[in-house]
Amino acid sequence: MQFRTGIGQPLCAKLFQQQRIAAFHLVVTPLIGSVNGAFGCCDGRILRACIPRLVLLMPQFKVGPVQRFQRRLQAGVAELDEILVMPARGPRIVKPKNARYIQSVCGKHIKYHTHKTFLSALAGAILAAMKTHEEASGEMILCISTYEKGQALLRELACLRCRVVLLTVDKLHDADWPREALHELHTMPSGMTQEQITNTVTYLARTRKFARILALDEFDMEVVAGLREHMRVPGMGTTTTQYFRDKLAMRTKAAHLGVRVPEFTSVVNYDDLRVYMENVPAPWLLKPRSEASAIGIRKLHGAEQVWRALDELCDRQSYFLLERFVPGDIFHVDGIVADSKVVFAAVHQYGQPPMQVMHEGGVFTTRAVTRHSREDREMKTIHASLVIGLGLVRGVTHTEFIRSHETGEFYFLETAARVGGAFIADVIEHTYGINPWVEWARLEVAAMRGQPYVLPPIRNDYAGSVLCLARVPEPDTSHYDAVEIVYRMQKHHHAGLIVRSADADRVAELLDSYSQRFLEEFCASQPVPDKPTA
Repeated sequence: MQFRTGIGQPLCAKLFQQQRIAAFHLVVTPLIGSVNGAFGCCDGRILRACIPRLVLLMPQFKVGPVQRFQRRLQAGVAELDEILVMPARGPRIVKPKNARYIQSVCGKHIKYHTHKTFLSALAGAILAAMKTHEEASGEMILCISTYEKGQALLRELACLRCRVVLLTVDKLHDADWPREALHELHTMPSGMTQEQITNTVTYLARTRKFARILALDEFDMEVVAGLREHMRVPGMGTTTTQYFRDKLAMRTKAAHLGVRVPEFTSVVNYDDLRVYMENVPAPWLLKPRSEASAIGIRKLHGAEQVWRALDELCDRQSYFLLERFVPGDIFHVDGIVADSKVVFAAVHQYGQPPMQVMHEGGVFTTRAVTRHSREDREMKTIHASLVIGLGLVRGVTHTEFIRSHETGEFYFLETAARVGGAFIADVIEHTYGINPWVEWARLEVAAMRGQPYVLPPIRNDYAGSVLCLARVPEPDTSHYDAVEIVYRMQKHHHAGLIVRSADADRVAELLDSYSQRFLEEFCASQPVPDKPTA
């Protein structure tokens, strides 16, 4: 909690006693003496959204300063419930000589208070406004996540005057969730079945009406799709969800759409497998159909290795596919889809392939490609035809392609209807000035309210990130001092930076230099996890 004046403490104490505000940041400006447009907390827009009719605070001042801020006053008080005026000092109520002028500008009733009565009146006005808002608040949205992520989406939903209910697992109860944005927080044990989660959510729904249900993590998408269909809540159902979760389903559909994919086969019929291995040269990749990132992928160099790997999998064989390994450069396209149309797409190129970084260790980098280059044009074209062909009506996407070293052709690897991980959302925000998490929230709310989604203005810089697992718990990157550094990652046992420039070559130069230095100074490795850790 932060205060710029001493008067904030008794006010906040009263609000805390009534358990209405988790954090309160009181700011009193020298001239207008307002709580900066009334008040703010953690993210000021959230509290202002929760209390749409604000309270303007004004001390004694002369007519001149008021005239200079006349436009600000007129714009700021249109929706105010009342105006509370506190004298600059002393216990007496001193009405300013220009009270009539202020009232004519504001067109509102003005209430004057001493210091003693002012705080009580302000707290009462805030609490009354919050109660009014709670009684007539916006739609309720249920967000489900078994990993700690999506804080920007939760905040934006609150800013859009939605009541946000978060359902997460017990171990994340005390995680860094934006509590000021949450209407309710519920937890459940890890590893619950679809039926158990359905029972949990429908129990909550007995006294709550959920307008939308959102999965913040890829591993919650199928559960949430089932909930939508069970409860008849609008949104992506199980069939479409499979095209963005099941690697076999998305490849089969992509090939049908005419998108180039590496030769693949399901691991179901052994005769089909033998024909495949006879006609498609090794090496091959044995991939889980519904994992994320490079988890569970194995590179196999001959038929005997394939059969031994399948013996190990036993009855889990059919949950994998076999695909030709294509050496090449990996690209990712992160998009925004509204009303079955791609309204935004950002093309980036990885340094080392993510699978190589995960399995062999090293430094992860990604950077925005030069606009209007061949890579930029082709990736956007393929991405648009693919995600729309897969049936996405609304949402965000993260899609990966590979450019073959041998032929220079682009092949589709996989896609997901989610925000990219590894700080990719932050790179996009520093490149284009928009955050995919925030735009996803705006998309959902616009559709829910029957309004068109409007993409914000786009900035056209270039940005990239360098990230690695670090040997020390809190690595120090302060000696990296390029003026292009715009973000230093704060994550336990990780070192990371984001750089931004108007010059794409400068970003590439910095990432090449920093990735080598990270490798020498920080980089650590660990065995590939069986499942995602974040």
